[in-house]
Amino acid sequence: QVQLVESGGGLVQAGGSLRLSCAASGRTFSSYAMGWFRQAPGKEREFVAAIAWSGGITYYADSVKGRFTISRDNAKNTVYLQMSSLKPEDTAVYYCAARLGGITAAQAMWAYAYDHWGQGTQVTVSS
Repeated sequence: QVQLVESGGGLVQAGGSLRLSCAASGRTFSSYAMGWFRQAPGKEREFVAAIAWSGGITYYADSVKGRFTISRDNAKNTVYLQMSSLKPEDTAVYYCAARLGGITAAQAMWAYAYDHWGQGTQVTVSS
């Protein structure tokens, strides 16, 4: 069982940056692919980014490509989402998720492909 705790959310002006962190419990963190999703009020949860267990493969939604960077530190059991050039439409609750084993580009985008979820952290971007 993996427990995930997100942090780093907050209020930022458009064009600013934030770094989200997701700390995972358990000794097998390096066995999990990790993803970030977000959900804005009244909208469905959507894929943001994912990273393979080794950190060597990453996937991004088109809406964040070039602005967000996902990374992980397996020694610290933590995955990060560095967000830059933030826009008001990035406002949402951001969730991290874990999937045991490998992940393909298609799997990365689907919430049902992940086994464990955090509680979320709010990101608000003001215009």
